[in-house]
Amino acid sequence: MTRRGWLLFALMSVIWGIPYLFIKIALEGVSAPFLVLSRTAIGAAILLPIAWRRGMIRPALRAWQPLLAFAVLEIGGPWLLLNDAEQHISSSLAGLLIAAVPLVSTLVTWRLGDHSALDPRRLLGLLVGMAGVAAVVGLDVGSTSALRMGEVLLVAVGYAVAPIIADRKLKQVPTLAVISLSLTGVALAYIPAAIITRPHAMPHANVLGAVLTLGLICTAAAFLLFFRLIAEAGPVRATVITFINPAVAVLLGMLVLGEHFTAGVGVGFPLVLIGSWLSTRKSAPREKLRERIPVIEGEVAARQ
Repeated sequence: MTRRGWLLFALMSVIWGIPYLFIKIALEGVSAPFLVLSRTAIGAAILLPIAWRRGMIRPALRAWQPLLAFAVLEIGGPWLLLNDAEQHISSSLAGLLIAAVPLVSTLVTWRLGDHSALDPRRLLGLLVGMAGVAAVVGLDVGSTSALRMGEVLLVAVGYAVAPIIADRKLKQVPTLAVISLSLTGVALAYIPAAIITRPHAMPHANVLGAVLTLGLICTAAAFLLFFRLIAEAGPVRATVITFINPAVAVLLGMLVLGEHFTAGVGVGFPLVLIGSWLSTRKSAPREKLRERIPVIEGEVAARQ
């Protein structure tokens, strides 16, 4: 890649590795639904006008049904589940479990008829990755809520299924329109819950800073930069950030929040990353990769 490509790659690896840390901080002063509303509203306020000026919104609304499904599975459900889970588990553990997204995606595409998804190399990657997730859950279950880890794994399922919906039903809709409309719809849907669970006092400065960082940097700026990275380096290279984001989440959790390096993280972390890498490798030179799924998988990896 060019120097510009490497710079964008480095920025995205950090930007989508830090949401877990800032979610943890933000939840000290706001509720999980309120955080979903705040983050989506900030992102929508920036991205929606850009998509509108480019004439993307009206054509995108014609595909409102798959767009709604995408918004629910990509943002509406996962962000609430992730916020709720991080009230009870470490940010580093959440980031690691989200790394299972490529593994789930491999299983889902296989069940939908793509038999090449489980060729020998990808099958090996799937088994290694599942062993890593099992190690994380099994070794940490005594000190961490199994229910909350299950919530994060459900987030990984949503992040894996949503891109497949986009690939099959939203191919003709610009990605910026899909993301901006999804953020807008989720923000509107969460207004009642956010009002009911709103903070009764002004949150501290660190909480407000975390909320603004999640909305401005980890959502709006992140998507804009990711589009630039795709244009610079291509969609396949761009999605390699999927394997770096969890490392950033684990390191920040330990360095900033003082989270412990558990046995589950130590054993499961390398297995999940190796398994994810193997399960998304091209199996043969003649295999034609479907470009759209890798593009959107990179967008959803380690989100929050």
